Amino acid sequence: MYLMGILPTAVASVLAFPVLSLPAARRRWAGLHLRWAATLRGAGPPPPPTARLDRYLRWLAAHAAIGVPVGLFVLVCLGNALVAAVGAPLWWMFPAADPLRLLVEVAVTGWLSALVLGVAQLAILGALAAAAFPPLAALHARLTLAALAPSAAERLAARVAELTRTRADVLDAHGAELRRIERDLHDGTQARLVAIAMRLAVARQALPDAPPAVADLLRQAHEGTEEAMTELREVIRTMYPPILADQGLAGALRAVAARGGVPADLDVGDLGRVPAAVEAVAYFAVTEALTNVAKHSRARRATVRVSRAGDRLRVEVRDDGDGGAHEDGGTGLAGIRGRAEALDGRLTVTSPPGGPTLVEVELPCGS
Repeated sequence: MYLMGILPTAVASVLAFPVLSLPAARRRWAGLHLRWAATLRGAGPPPPPTARLDRYLRWLAAHAAIGVPVGLFVLVCLGNALVAAVGAPLWWMFPAADPLRLLVEVAVTGWLSALVLGVAQLAILGALAAAAFPPLAALHARLTLAALAPSAAERLAARVAELTRTRADVLDAHGAELRRIERDLHDGTQARLVAIAMRLAVARQALPDAPPAVADLLRQAHEGTEEAMTELREVIRTMYPPILADQGLAGALRAVAARGGVPADLDVGDLGRVPAAVEAVAYFAVTEALTNVAKHSRARRATVRVSRAGDRLRVEVRDDGDGGAHEDGGTGLAGIRGRAEALDGRLTVTSPPGGPTLVEVELPCGS
């Protein structure tokens, strides 16, 4: 059955070459032959056809060059088998001047010759088909799979593209979840703690003459509630700073630069849409880097630059301090690296003795 489709598709490849070279027709035509070849070879579901036009055109030419003679050979074999099977019993219908001929040129003159020659021709063609058809079909199928299936490099590129799209979806979902948790904690849990702290404060003021044990319990409860609120605010800030939701990354970085302890110049380019998780990592990276500048570098000035190139967000924090920064020095650089690598980003620190220091963070932010 596989070989039966070769001749018409090979002829179609010749006659409709311009049409089959168009992108939409190319994908369908290549996909059809890949399915046939994969089914014949038992290779499971066929891969998507290659996107390379040069490989497709080479296959199209080879398919036409090989398919036409192979298809004609199959057609001749089947036609002669049909003649032997149908024509031999009807030998008597042929005129005596032009009798039925089997085995190429042997004339059929009676029932005995019809039986012998018909069986012989069917046996020879059957043996030829059994010996030649499967190898020819397997050869054509291998050629098709080799020419049309994507190469290892193409499969890797497709996988990388798929992972990039998937990563962008994950980042978006992660960012939405961060914002939801931050909102729930801020509007729910924190609001309840504030209400409890206010009630405890009112209770302490309303019971000035309470027994010492009761007053001490109220004081401890009040102070414990305020400490819990402080810890909760810190958790919210480290999870997804509210300033990011209110002012965006550029506004949040302006606030960080203003209170960084060292004069800092801020340059934020056109960032487009950035996932919330990436915004949070960029914010924490700048915050931690400027904190390091103020605490350790003895710098007079710092520069913060945030830009985007394609699907990568680049954060640079540079200072004119003493240099010598490294991750195992308690400077928080290890934390920046951990946050960046969690999103498949990277951190680069350039800080020779005597300075200057450059902290670079590169983060994926989708397409």
